Amino acid sequence: MVDLIAHSAFGEVATLLVLAALIGLAGQILRQPLIVSFIAVGLIAGPSALGLVRSNEQISLLSELGVAVLLFLVGIKLDVKLIRSIGSVALWTGLGQVAFTSIFGYLIGLALGLSHVTSIYVAVALTFSSTIIIVKLLSDKREIDSLHGQIALGFLIVQDLVVVLAMITLSAIGIGTEGSKAQGGSISMVLSSGLAMVALVVLFVRYVANRLTERLARQPELLVTFAIAQAAIFAAYGDSVGLGKEVGGLLAGVSLASTPYRETLSARLAPLRDFLLLFFFIALGTTLDLTLLGTYSTVAIVFSLFVLVGNPLIVLAIMGAMGYRKRTGFLAGLTVAQISEFSLVFVAMGVSLGHVEPAALGLVTMVGLVTIAVSTYMITYSHQLYAKCEPFLGIFERKETPRESGNLEERERATHTVLIFGLGRFGTAIGIRLKKRGIAALGVDFNPMAVRRWRELGLNAEFGDATDSEFIASLPIPAAEWIVSTVPIHPTGLSHEDVQTTLIQITRSAGYRGRIAVTSHSAKDTARLVRAGADIVLEPFQDAADRAVEILCGSQPQERTDFHLLQSEEQPVRNRPS
Repeated sequence: MVDLIAHSAFGEVATLLVLAALIGLAGQILRQPLIVSFIAVGLIAGPSALGLVRSNEQISLLSELGVAVLLFLVGIKLDVKLIRSIGSVALWTGLGQVAFTSIFGYLIGLALGLSHVTSIYVAVALTFSSTIIIVKLLSDKREIDSLHGQIALGFLIVQDLVVVLAMITLSAIGIGTEGSKAQGGSISMVLSSGLAMVALVVLFVRYVANRLTERLARQPELLVTFAIAQAAIFAAYGDSVGLGKEVGGLLAGVSLASTPYRETLSARLAPLRDFLLLFFFIALGTTLDLTLLGTYSTVAIVFSLFVLVGNPLIVLAIMGAMGYRKRTGFLAGLTVAQISEFSLVFVAMGVSLGHVEPAALGLVTMVGLVTIAVSTYMITYSHQLYAKCEPFLGIFERKETPRESGNLEERERATHTVLIFGLGRFGTAIGIRLKKRGIAALGVDFNPMAVRRWRELGLNAEFGDATDSEFIASLPIPAAEWIVSTVPIHPTGLSHEDVQTTLIQITRSAGYRGRIAVTSHSAKDTARLVRAGADIVLEPFQDAADRAVEILCGSQPQERTDFHLLQSEEQPVRNRPS
């Protein structure tokens, strides 16, 4: 039956999706990272096991689009100020790690009995870390925009440039490189094309990005379509000139990083990214020929330990010397504790040239399997691992850590006491009054014009959807004392009460333990929102009527209750009885 279904490309993809769901569920039950499960899908579906994958071109196309979207989402979160501050450490750490791994990897290869040429190939292959896998893991942990995540991304880009140069060098000595990053010719062409792409991004950001995205945001689906098109065309151009899809996709994201819609785009594209990356890991698994394993099993274990331990240590040492805390260096160092899919491509090119035997490809394949699997757990449980290693890491930290002090202070100043969803008249009135009282508030709305009006009033605002769990998780929720929702009817047709209930559920699921205030327009809806978990339910029309009656009857005007005093309420209540 499986063979019958998988006879067509569509049936083959359907079979792979079912297999991925089953293995992913088994991995979840066994508490295994999803990436390990997806690579296992590729191994099982590949030629070494079931042999289900026949539509290699279609799966490769989906995986390449997934890579473009992934790096686009990384680029869209890049902070220009942070790039300037981490540029030097990214460069020196990236080059230092490449030099360390190459030199010591070569010496280890000679000590283990490998030939000079094989040792060189293996050593260079071990310098490449998988940008896609690392970014996916950091994104899942929501650490891609952390300091160690940004530094790791920086030196991964340095590694990618080394990959480009290595591939071009091999191309220059006559290796066929069809389908690899080496397409694009000479180094001068790659450099000139890279400068042209950067210039294009600068011009786009300066003159086009904000006005164009504001226009597109009036139809959110069109904005998302444009973002995918931007990622794809930049990645295609980057690949055609030899820079690679990763660099192209990254620059596409940077071109939209200055717009007020980056968080919404990131949230909307995250599910598509995860779906497409499944095919990347399937394609990766199918390229691993298990029949080549075994010849160098002992040597592979030694090289694997070298990559898993040696690479993080050199990153930790360089970052410590440059003034970073040992924690930041440790977390960033773990990201280079594996080799890349391009390591296999590099050695395969050496085999096609006749420089190394096929067994060398088996050696690097085994190192790849071990290091990718183990480093996945190391990154997933990085904070627990740091807690165990922390007593031994003091030698990697200077007495003063000037590189991080300012960053931490800036992060502390960025916290917001109140998050307000819905920037209409009522939400804006709340925001203005909170500002007058010196209370930091961040506004969120799905209407780009409302976001612009808030910013013109000197208030902080983000464009985003109150019912999007990915977007909600990206907000500074843990630092907030209150979440206030005045959202009206949702553009998708959800009722006012459904939006409020969904927001309560999402924020609680994201770990928010503060208090939530929402608006209601009827007693029935008030009761429903209290049951859903709202701490305070406000009825703006009833409150306004109560206040109007007080004034008309000659009552002494009373100032409204201070927002912080609402915290003294012990039970969820409506603002006032009607």
